[in-house]
Amino acid sequence: MAFIKMTLMSDCLKRTVPVTVILPADKLALPWEEKREDKPFKTLYLLHGILGDCNDWVNGTRITRWAEENNLAVVMPSGDNAFYVDQPWACNEYGKFIGQELVELTRKIFPLSHDREDTFIGGLSMGGYGALRNGLKYCDTFGYVVSLSGAFIIDDLPKRQGNDSWMFMDRRDFAESYFGDLDKAVKSDVNPKVIAAENVNAGKVNPKIFMACGKSDSLLKVNQDMYEDLKSKGLDISLTIDEGNHEWDFWDKYLKIAIDTFLPVEKTKNGFNSGNVGI
Repeated sequence: MAFIKMTLMSDCLKRTVPVTVILPADKLALPWEEKREDKPFKTLYLLHGILGDCNDWVNGTRITRWAEENNLAVVMPSGDNAFYVDQPWACNEYGKFIGQELVELTRKIFPLSHDREDTFIGGLSMGGYGALRNGLKYCDTFGYVVSLSGAFIIDDLPKRQGNDSWMFMDRRDFAESYFGDLDKAVKSDVNPKVIAAENVNAGKVNPKIFMACGKSDSLLKVNQDMYEDLKSKGLDISLTIDEGNHEWDFWDKYLKIAIDTFLPVEKTKNGFNSGNVGI
């Protein structure tokens, strides 16, 4: 298992961006296992939540093990606290970076499949929102979306009044810093509901969508609302509601479920490694 930490120069963000990559290119087969065919890897672009960075998924889940088991390349960029949307007033085109530039750059560097059906995007909380928004926005690139506890707060943003909350993410000025005019944002392409409708009207093929949220999660209601809206538009979407809160045990569990039951991964064996010596 190749575990790679690197930086990429982004034209969209006008700076270098830290990225962590899991690439099972050096996977060893056990004597009774067939070696993997030399072909490009299916890829999951995995987005962290607010306050996080490109190391979060590795520290919080068993994604390294699952990537090796399924011959799945995983690309995890750092997205600051910017909700993975474009902010042209700050020269930060996070949406374009995630949906286009990051995919193009990593495909140049690594042996990744260029096929839509082999290219997936997922995330948790802020990243769950970013995965759905950019999966829909760049539906020609991504065939599958995994959104866990998605922070679908866009419809409520115009209701924000003050800037005195101790929680910076609840302040109106903070929301304006990444979404701009909040009244206009709701009707723009930062709203997954708007993009989904535009895709349907244009005859585009939307990605298949897997959603999950905990029963005790404060974001449950907005996840249910997003699911119902996209389902009504005819999208291929599922939502699982299970015991749990806004925390890593839930995301660890449901990322594995998404890989095992939703994403069309190769579903191979563990390989020969420190956790599986064939005994």
